Amino acid sequence: MGLPDNSIVSIKSKFRKGPRNLITDVPGVRVGHVTLRDPERDIHTGVTALIPAEGNLFREKVAAGVAVINGFGKSAGLVQVKELGTIEAPVALTNTFGVGRAVDALIRYMLEENEDIGVSTGTVNCLAMECNDGELNDIRGMHVKEEHVRQALDNASEDFEEGDVGAGTGMICMSLKGGIGSASRVLEFDGREYCLGALVLSNFGVAGNLRIDGMRVPSADGIMGDGDKGSTIIIIGTDIPMDSRQLERTASRASAGLGRVGSFMGTGSGDIAVAFSSGNRISHYAGDFTDLRTLSENAIDKVFEAAVEAVEEAVISSLYHSGSVTGIRGKHVDCLKDVFN
Repeated sequence: MGLPDNSIVSIKSKFRKGPRNLITDVPGVRVGHVTLRDPERDIHTGVTALIPAEGNLFREKVAAGVAVINGFGKSAGLVQVKELGTIEAPVALTNTFGVGRAVDALIRYMLEENEDIGVSTGTVNCLAMECNDGELNDIRGMHVKEEHVRQALDNASEDFEEGDVGAGTGMICMSLKGGIGSASRVLEFDGREYCLGALVLSNFGVAGNLRIDGMRVPSADGIMGDGDKGSTIIIIGTDIPMDSRQLERTASRASAGLGRVGSFMGTGSGDIAVAFSSGNRISHYAGDFTDLRTLSENAIDKVFEAAVEAVEEAVISSLYHSGSVTGIRGKHVDCLKDVFN
């Protein structure tokens, strides 16, 4: 999906897009949603789950890095990912008050898969990240339950929807309807093709600041905003062999993608990026040494540039695939297509 070539908006890309133009073009990555939408009860929320690789993630972890661009957020699990440089469980995205239940659901999922956790080995680090959907959703109702997270995991596949679905159901971006967006790029190293993809949960920005391929897009009502309150969560995945330090550097480049679409990462916005590589699996039960194959620093600029492109397109794709909505307290948010009609 991503942005169709014949869409009302387009972004010039230097790198070739993957066959789906989704983060699931990275081999082994799967994404699933559960959308909770009940306008009569002011419910506009949900869960998105991402499985980074095939196999047992606890026993064979993926290398990972974290960039906290602006730390206004309530995520769980980031500290250990940053410290140890691995992800060892699926990742959940939801609203701010759903993080606790998301972590509980992920722990139960991992305990079912691994009888050794908490018995003959340590515990498990589950990563749950959030944005505040309270402008459209009855966030105080805490409608996200553990079973919804589990359903999102069970729904995970290579093909998934974008826009106002899953965790993106109640999100607002640049005063327009935000949500889930994705894009991918194909890179070649030593004669072999690899893929890099981005998944974005967009809930940030100021009215009137949106830019698409460098061109400013006016807000639906023509009014310029003056406060950046919200958040964005960015997940970058690849099968290029990279270590955690390189992945942290790649995650930090997400800020350039946000800047391209008009974000300045304001003080009230939680902007967090996580990057992982399935090209390096780290054994939980490794001996004293582990062999890792990593990309040369001489070649890493292609990864950085592709990451910026993918993040930029993923944000615009989240807007393109979302529809207008009226939420709690009568709050109405137009979608990107409304601006162009």
